Amino acid sequence: MTDTKIKKSIKKQEDSSQVAYNGIRRMLYNKEIVPGQKIAYRDLAEKLKLSPTPIVQALKWLELQGFVSHEPNRGFYMTPFSLKELEELYELRELVEPSLLPATIQRITKQGLVELKAALEAHLSAEREFYLKERLFKNREFHMTLASLSGKETQIRLLQNVFDMLFLKYGGNYFPMASLSSTDQEHQEIYDAVSLRSLERAQKVLKNHLTNVKIQVLTSVKKMLAEQEQPIF
Repeated sequence: MTDTKIKKSIKKQEDSSQVAYNGIRRMLYNKEIVPGQKIAYRDLAEKLKLSPTPIVQALKWLELQGFVSHEPNRGFYMTPFSLKELEELYELRELVEPSLLPATIQRITKQGLVELKAALEAHLSAEREFYLKERLFKNREFHMTLASLSGKETQIRLLQNVFDMLFLKYGGNYFPMASLSSTDQEHQEIYDAVSLRSLERAQKVLKNHLTNVKIQVLTSVKKMLAEQEQPIF
């Protein structure tokens, strides 16, 4: 086989693995695969119309990201639901997001403020009857826009991975409806503080916001788990 053919073969394998990876992520998002579930990679290959090889490669990528575990002679499994992991993900947000604000405020331009304002308004105008996925995405977009304005690429990637875990594994859908108005107000206050370049105010509001979200989500999840454990008569 010539070098050109070898390169084309490798490129085709990489493309197929990326298709498999994106396809499995969509299945996670749509809850076609759930935490703790055994993954039949041959079934995935059939659903995604791919050979098993790129499916296995994609599962290995997802294993590195914490979505999947592999047990010798048993196969691949979605990692189980973990209240501890969920709490740690929100604790990471509490650490990372406020730490980016000094760089954000130092670097922000008029165009950056326009982008942040657009993300804020997109979240405020999203469906409000209940916390739909669109609203969750707009919420993430606001926080990721705020983070991206810092220019801190490593922390931004870390935060993106945190949101991936929250959305793809846990659904991100445990936020109580009663808290929506307070979230709107806190996002507005964060934007106002950043636009005034008030670092102390921005960090205070953002820290309080993230702590409130963590408490509300964990309280909601604990209540849900308690209800599931109640005996059915």
